[in-house]
Amino acid sequence: MAPLTFQPIYQQRVWGGRKLETIYDRQLPEPATPYGESWEISDRPEAQSVVTSGALAGKSLHQLWSEQRCEIFGDYSSDSFPLLIKILDAQADLSIQVHPPQHLAAELNGEPKTEIWYIAHAEPNAKIYVGLKMGTTRESFEAALNNGDPDKLVHAIEPQAGESIHIPSGRLHAIGAGLVIYEIQQNSDTTYRVFDWNRLGLDGAPRELHIRDSMQCIDFSDFEPTMDSPKGNTLAECAYYKVDKFQLSEGYSINNPEEDKFSILTVVEGCLKDCDGNTHSAGSFLLNPAGVKGLIACSDCIVLQTTLPE
Repeated sequence: MAPLTFQPIYQQRVWGGRKLETIYDRQLPEPATPYGESWEISDRPEAQSVVTSGALAGKSLHQLWSEQRCEIFGDYSSDSFPLLIKILDAQADLSIQVHPPQHLAAELNGEPKTEIWYIAHAEPNAKIYVGLKMGTTRESFEAALNNGDPDKLVHAIEPQAGESIHIPSGRLHAIGAGLVIYEIQQNSDTTYRVFDWNRLGLDGAPRELHIRDSMQCIDFSDFEPTMDSPKGNTLAECAYYKVDKFQLSEGYSINNPEEDKFSILTVVEGCLKDCDGNTHSAGSFLLNPAGVKGLIACSDCIVLQTTLPE
């Protein structure tokens, strides 16, 4: 069996753009429409990834997880595939937002969401907003909200391509204009917007804010985080996923870390070749099933490998 590829699910966003065309040579559904997200591997009721080729073509990710879990993925117990993996194209600033932590999510009728951002492309001076400026309190942040300028209290970083940062639930954050990011996250679509730059949505109306829920979720002790420093090959490891980054020379192979469990491979640079001779270039997301041979670098390349914890 060759690695599984899925049909991307494109999402229109007021802050989106067309970088998926120019960087990855993709054909987007509608001309001149701002697409902010491409959901690459998704097991959401409203957005099901579908296999694009091979014997399993046409099957959804949820079908595979429900019907062939041990064969394809390994021995896991969750009801749905536990990750959601995206490419984000931010050509305007995203809203300043927060995701609910585990202990509050059910109370707020949401789902917890921890994620990692890998910076795939960064324009000069592009920023991400993460955490709070030193000394910010709940009271000072509420006052800034009332004044319409809470952004002045949010910590900003100018990231470089190739860097990454972990965004745990409860961390205030926003992606700034000029960034293309690979996002690996818990299978959740709960976002509480606390500030949206006083702009209008695609429908011409202000987008909904969730200030009350946001204020319950924000970690007001999270001051001025920095971009992450890898630990060896590992970019992030938590209760929900492990993400490693590998630089492969031409001819080298990459395999699942555990033979009886799957992994997801994201090609950042270069090209991988699978056992059927298919090649996969930058921007490709491959689900390598349990027991399947690795892929071979057909050029020098950089690959992210995502696995689930025990």
